[in-house]
Amino acid sequence: MSAAQPATPGEIAAIRRRYLWMATSIFFLDLAITVIFTAVAGSWFNLWRSSGIGVVLLLGVNWLLARWLFEPIRHYLEGRASFESVERRLTQLPLLTARGVAVLAFAVSAFRLSTPFWVDSPVLLLAKPTIADLITTCVVLTVFYFTYTYFVVSDYLMGLCDFIFRHYGRNLSLFFGRYTLKLVVASLAISIVPLAAIVVDLFSYDGARLQDEILVDVSAALLGVAISAFFIGRSLLRPFGTLLRAMTEVAGGKLDIQVPVTSNDEVGELTGQFNRMVQDLRERVQIRETFGRYVDESVASTILRRQGEGTLAGETGEATILFTDIAGFTTIAEYLAPHELVAVLNDYLETVLAPIRAHGGVVNTFIGDGLFASFNMPLACEDHAVAAVRAAIDIQRAVTSRTFGDQGMALDTRIGISTGNVIGGSVGAGQRLSYTLLGDTVNLAARLEELNKQYATRILVSESTREACGDRFVFHGLGSVTVRGRSDAVAIFRVDPNGQGTSS
Repeated sequence: MSAAQPATPGEIAAIRRRYLWMATSIFFLDLAITVIFTAVAGSWFNLWRSSGIGVVLLLGVNWLLARWLFEPIRHYLEGRASFESVERRLTQLPLLTARGVAVLAFAVSAFRLSTPFWVDSPVLLLAKPTIADLITTCVVLTVFYFTYTYFVVSDYLMGLCDFIFRHYGRNLSLFFGRYTLKLVVASLAISIVPLAAIVVDLFSYDGARLQDEILVDVSAALLGVAISAFFIGRSLLRPFGTLLRAMTEVAGGKLDIQVPVTSNDEVGELTGQFNRMVQDLRERVQIRETFGRYVDESVASTILRRQGEGTLAGETGEATILFTDIAGFTTIAEYLAPHELVAVLNDYLETVLAPIRAHGGVVNTFIGDGLFASFNMPLACEDHAVAAVRAAIDIQRAVTSRTFGDQGMALDTRIGISTGNVIGGSVGAGQRLSYTLLGDTVNLAARLEELNKQYATRILVSESTREACGDRFVFHGLGSVTVRGRSDAVAIFRVDPNGQGTSS
C-alpha cells in the first residue's frame, strides 16, 4: 500500500460539492413528484407555490444545513482538525442529513396539502384532501424522503471514506448504524409506504378523484422507488463486493492490502476486523520470514502451526542430535578482517545446511562457527539416526572438497551425533521465546563434537546412534570415556565415511 498523500484544495472542494449535491438532490425528486401531481390535478397555476416552497426549504435551507454538517469534515481534510474529532460526524453524516431533510419534507408536504384549506381560489383548481389523506401523505413523503436521503448520503459516504483512506490513511472505527435496521427501513420505504398511501386513497375518495389520487401515488412511487432502490442497493451491497474482492486477493497470497471502511454499520466493523486480520497475517509472515533467516524455516513453520495446540509448551520424543564446529576457527579469526570472516562463515554454513535439509533434519540454532541440528523433532524423520549419519558424511565430503570465501579458505569441520529422548518446547521470557531441544542426548552430542579434537576424528557418534543405524555404516569403537556432565562412562564410535555395512 502506497503512502497516503493529503488531498489538494481542488480535490477537497470537489468532494464537498458532491456531498452538497447529494444532500440537496431530494429537491429534484420532489420537483418531479410535484410536476406529476400538478399534471394530474391540472392545477398549473399553483405550481409556482408548490415548487417555490421546495426551492426555499428542500434546496435553500437544506443546502445551508448540509454546509454546516460538512464543515467539521472540511476542517479535517484541510488539516485544521484531527480525525478523532470528526469521526463521529462522518459516521452519522447520512443520519444527520436525512433527519434534517425529514423535518423539511414534512413542512413542505404540510404546506402544500393544507393550501386548499386556507387559499380559496377557483383559478388554482385545488381540491381539499381528507384529513386522513393529508396526514398519511405527509408521513409517507417524510419517511420516503428520509429513506432516499439516508441511502444517497450513505452511498456518498463510501466515496468519502475511500477518499480519506487514500489521502490520509484513516479508516472509520466508530459504528452507529445497524444493517438490519437499514434493511427494514428500505423495505418499508419501497413497498409498504407507497401501498399505505394507496390504501388511504381507497378509503378517502371515489370516482374520478380516486383515479387521479391513485395515478399520482403510483406514478410518484414508481419514480421514487426506482431511484431509491438504485442507491439502496449500492450502499447496502457495494461494501460486500469490496470486501469479497479483498478476501479473494488475500486467499491468493496478497497480504499488502488494506480495505477502506466505507459503511457505518456491522459491515464496516467487519471490514475493520478484516484489515486487522490481514495485518496480523502480514506480521506473522514477516516474523516467519525473518525467523527463517536465523533458524530453519521448517522450525519456524512448525512453531507457527502448532502454537495453539499447546504442544510447544513441552513435549518428549526420540530424536538424533547433530552438532558441528570448525576446527581451528579461533586461529582463522585472528588474521581475517571481520567482513571476510563473516563471508567465510556464511559460505561454510550454507554448505553445511544443504545435507542436513536434504536428509530431513532441521537447524535449531547457529552457535558461533557451528550449528545445532535435530532429526525427528520438531519434524518427523524416518530412520532419523541413519539420516543424521548420512548428513554428517555428506557434510564432510562437501566441506573437504572446496574452499570458502573470497580468501579461498580450506576448513575442517567436526561433528558429534547422539540419539535418545529429548524435550522440545518454547523457552524464554515475556515476548522473547525460542524453540529448543533439551536433555542428556543434546548435551552428549555437543560433548562428542568436542571430543573429535582429542581423538583427531571428524565424526563421533554415541552408542545409541550406532545401535540405531545397525550395519548400514562402518563404525570403529574408540572405547569408553567420561564426558563432562555425565557421571558414567559412555562408549563412542568413529564413522568411516568410505566404509559400507560393517562395524568394529
